[in-house]
Amino acid sequence: MTYIVTDNCIKCKYMDCVEVCPVDCFYEGENMLVIHPDECIDCGVCEPECPAEAILPDTEPGQEAWLELNTKFADVWPNITEKREPPEDAAKFDGETGKLEKYFSEAPGEGD
Repeated sequence: MTYIVTDNCIKCKYMDCVEVCPVDCFYEGENMLVIHPDECIDCGVCEPECPAEAILPDTEPGQEAWLELNTKFADVWPNITEKREPPEDAAKFDGETGKLEKYFSEAPGEGD
């Protein structure tokens, strides 16, 4: 099992999870974060820290596509280990449905 970041992170990109991760397995895209499944130690400390509730165990039904997305982009986006401020309009997008199709960007973020 590993934890994965799902669509509610898109355009919210809260970074509370990054701050508590003991193995620094978060990677930053332009408008979301992902978890590298081969680096995640399944400790679960990130899940309750996410204000958007966008982090789930990959064992929950229907998460296969999110596991693939996290795996793919963790290999190409830069690592992030320090919490920064979320986008100013993050609250506006929190809970919106269909964010993958509407807003997802393959562009990398800044990283550390």
